[in-house]
Amino acid sequence: MSKKVLVLLPDGVSLRNFAYTSFYKKGLEKGHEVLFWNHTPFDLEELGFNQVVFKKEKPHWLTDVLKTACIRIELNLFSKRDQDEVYQSYKFPLPSGSLKARLKKALIKWFCYRYGSESGLLTIRKRMIAQERKTAYYRSCKEMLEREQPDILFCASQRSVIAISPLTAAQDLGIPTTSYIFSWDNVPKATTVVTSDHYFVWSDHMKKELLHYQRYIQPEQIIITGTPQFEPHFQKEALLNKEAFYKEHTLDLTKKYICFSGDDITTSPKDELYLRDIASAVRTLNGKGHALGLIFRRCPVDFSTRYDAVINEFQDVIVVLPPLWNKIGDGWNTILPTREDIHLQINLIAHTEFVINLASSMVFDYVTAGKACAYMNYNYLNDKEEAQKGVYLYDFVHFRSMPSPEAVIWLDHPNIIASSIEKMLQGVPNTVAAAHDWFAVINKQPAIEAPNRIWNGIEKLVRRTQ
Repeated sequence: MSKKVLVLLPDGVSLRNFAYTSFYKKGLEKGHEVLFWNHTPFDLEELGFNQVVFKKEKPHWLTDVLKTACIRIELNLFSKRDQDEVYQSYKFPLPSGSLKARLKKALIKWFCYRYGSESGLLTIRKRMIAQERKTAYYRSCKEMLEREQPDILFCASQRSVIAISPLTAAQDLGIPTTSYIFSWDNVPKATTVVTSDHYFVWSDHMKKELLHYQRYIQPEQIIITGTPQFEPHFQKEALLNKEAFYKEHTLDLTKKYICFSGDDITTSPKDELYLRDIASAVRTLNGKGHALGLIFRRCPVDFSTRYDAVINEFQDVIVVLPPLWNKIGDGWNTILPTREDIHLQINLIAHTEFVINLASSMVFDYVTAGKACAYMNYNYLNDKEEAQKGVYLYDFVHFRSMPSPEAVIWLDHPNIIASSIEKMLQGVPNTVAAAHDWFAVINKQPAIEAPNRIWNGIEKLVRRTQ
């Protein structure tokens, strides 16, 4: 059953799941023609992939306004349904600088007021699609689809307005469409922007979320596949031995290394102080006879200088291994992952003892190697920059999927970091086991089978529409 599968990449971060895994190769092995519809700045022909590139037409100017209004209406409805104010913390501040920004803000507020109900939400979604049908962008998408005649359109992310016109054009032509839910935290945040015939999700847990939050979606529209992003962790051919990895990055073979993975400035505005606290604890432990180092991997979209002073102060402790992402433009979605960075991350996990961070999904990357994660659980959000227990991020809905709080080591104050590191160095099997349980909740196991399950789902949908 050879079919033509058109894979829409609406943003650069989708490359990790569908260009840098075995997804493309497995599609070819199954006898299908796989064509990427590429909206990223990266030329997929460099990887030997077939692609068509988007023209420069843009979505309708009102679509982004409607999208923002839709998200805010959904979050208000989620709060009302669940009697839970946590959804309000997912809202980003509305634009307010220039006259254009203030007008946009006023429009968003009006749409939220006028359509702030369950039925109004559906009206907003229909209007987004109607606006897109009026654009040259929609017409060019339709022309491309008529020319290529795919058997199915697979959208690699559900959250981009760029994807609305291609999906709408495909549906208008009778081409079945499906969208992939990109991240484990996306559904409660009301980022299901596009409307497609079917949705591929990570787990049964995510399916239940999608049905709970998006009331217009039916169970038969959802296929559970897992995510391809963890597949590279199981491909041992990419691993360097310890000596080679240490030599490549000028590491000290007499030391054991810990990883601190940084967050973006919005998520963790005082992240450099966490780095300082961990480095100080490592220095203290080395003074007691340990031989430890701290590898700092910054967030790939953070190019700030906020860590520089700490790195300079702790040169005896900190080794910086920056992510190997390419910054092609100014927007976050033009900072692109690379295959080289995936290899770096795999080897970083293999050759460090464990990871410390603030509320990061790196807990799942490390548990694929049977290693633990520690979460920072204090903040510096007061004027005096004194450590205060508690981090509001852990109130977010996606952390409620954690079956047991033992899935991570909680660092409640700087003065317990050193003792917690010593404990983790001795081994924390209960923590690793609980983290495995959490991983199984949020992502269908075995994780390495996700690309196969996605292709099985695609084939099932194509057969169903014949």
